[in-house]
Amino acid sequence: MTAHDVVVRGGTVVDGNGGPPYTADVAIDGATVVEVGRVSGRGRREIDADGAVVAPGFVDIHTHYDGQATWESRLQPSSWHGVTTVLMGNCGVGFAPAKPEHHDRLIELMEGVEDIPGIALHEGLPWNWLSFAEYLDVLDTRHYDVDLGTQVPHAALRVHAMGRRAAARAEATAEEVALMAKLAAEAVRAGALGFSTSRTLNHRSIDGELTPSYDVAADELVAIAKAVGETGTGVLQLVTDFPDIDVELDMLRRMVAESGRPLSVSLAQLPHDLGAHRRILDLLEGACNEGLPMRAQVAARSIGLILGLANTLNPFMTNPVYQRLARSAGQPEEIAAAMREPATRAEMLAAQTTDVDSGRLGGGAIHLYPLMYELTDPPNYEPAPSETLAARAAEAGVEPVELAYDILAGGGLLYLTALNYREGNLDAVHEMLSHPCALPGLSDGGAHVGTICDASFPTTLIQHWTRDRSGARLPLEFVVQRQARDTARWVGLHDRGVLAPGYRADLNVIDVVGMRLRRPEVHADLPAGGRRMLQRVEGYRHTLVAGEETYTNGEPTEALPGRLLRGPRPTP
Repeated sequence: MTAHDVVVRGGTVVDGNGGPPYTADVAIDGATVVEVGRVSGRGRREIDADGAVVAPGFVDIHTHYDGQATWESRLQPSSWHGVTTVLMGNCGVGFAPAKPEHHDRLIELMEGVEDIPGIALHEGLPWNWLSFAEYLDVLDTRHYDVDLGTQVPHAALRVHAMGRRAAARAEATAEEVALMAKLAAEAVRAGALGFSTSRTLNHRSIDGELTPSYDVAADELVAIAKAVGETGTGVLQLVTDFPDIDVELDMLRRMVAESGRPLSVSLAQLPHDLGAHRRILDLLEGACNEGLPMRAQVAARSIGLILGLANTLNPFMTNPVYQRLARSAGQPEEIAAAMREPATRAEMLAAQTTDVDSGRLGGGAIHLYPLMYELTDPPNYEPAPSETLAARAAEAGVEPVELAYDILAGGGLLYLTALNYREGNLDAVHEMLSHPCALPGLSDGGAHVGTICDASFPTTLIQHWTRDRSGARLPLEFVVQRQARDTARWVGLHDRGVLAPGYRADLNVIDVVGMRLRRPEVHADLPAGGRRMLQRVEGYRHTLVAGEETYTNGEPTEALPGRLLRGPRPTP
């Protein structure tokens, strides 16, 4: 009887193609799926999947592990959540190409734009590269718990080509644009999966300066996109505020038309125009119908900020009493203990104002109690409007700031629903996730480590959208197709995301019934003791990458089969 390396036996297979689940075995030899169905041959390793879902490994196309991947082999928290392939280098920020005199500038950008502690980046980045190709060579020497691909970032190209003028967001000369286009094409030929840029006011350096790519001329972006297109491969990724939807979409169409390459753009429900996402999706669908491949990257829940004493933000961060306490007490646990003293509580609340430094991260948002909720364990990412701090405080006859104080002093966390939740539910998210021109993205794995922990989006897609939601849900087979096959194919990785003979043996065995997402926790485990939020989950029984088990019930094995992906992968 034929022996296979691994046989996953008797699970409910959701194969990634969108069809109904079915009971089957999955046989693996080496890094490849060789049989799906009734497998008669035994496996040298047999995995009992009875009562569990067997699904392809998830492909997360929006992460920021650009620094972490140079010093760390486990790309957590993403790899805890069934993710077996990540794409980093999004939003136009990254660390290559990089002249030595530009290192500090690139760190300041990543620290400000993606909320990754500068102290960790200064300590952790080896900087043993100059060009993007050399950066890839460094990544190519390392082993990981996931496969990873990357994109060449616009901000790094601008800083490399323009020096100080990039920080001032000066208009690039024709020679500078030509250099950026040449470097982008070289990066894609060396193995980058695409090019990324940012046009949002939310992306600033740690000093408050706008990202160098914020309002560059459309001709610059089109020239770079065209150069990428001349390589015959690569994707384009962009984030924008859509200040003028028609003008912005016209520019995106030009980038796709002149490059021939697919483009994705970040999309959320805009707080100043709650229906704008529908119009944008309609315009993207129109472009697709004209043969211009364009997609929206959308979130699985509210894009929210997590506030706490160990986090980057909290409602008392500008309070002079809190600042004095933080300097003297030090650790968050000690601050919380001191805050529980009645005298300290009275003094701090008396000193609290809503005055803000508009240039500081968080701004006035840290006082928006009508949009703020207590983050419970397990977290409820679709709470009722009656659960806002403002509503709860009114019900209790106290001020919202008092309720916020007591939650933080008790070691709790606050969840500020910044986007996708102005109507008090996730109905708009359901619209976006369901749209044919949308893909799940925006998890920002590896980034915003002190304010956001959305690398768990793939888990939310399963737990909330297919199992728990009281409103309209999504079929499990649809969610798996979108987060595995569709995301993989969009970025040119046609060898994964499907459980079928010949495909990559990346898969998850999932206890969907027992799946439980935990509340994020802060850990000081980055280089130089930098802090980050991590979010665990129960329910992933087995995760395999290239046929090797990387996690068993959430705990890592010794296997690190993940590698750098250079360029696209063909269909088996």
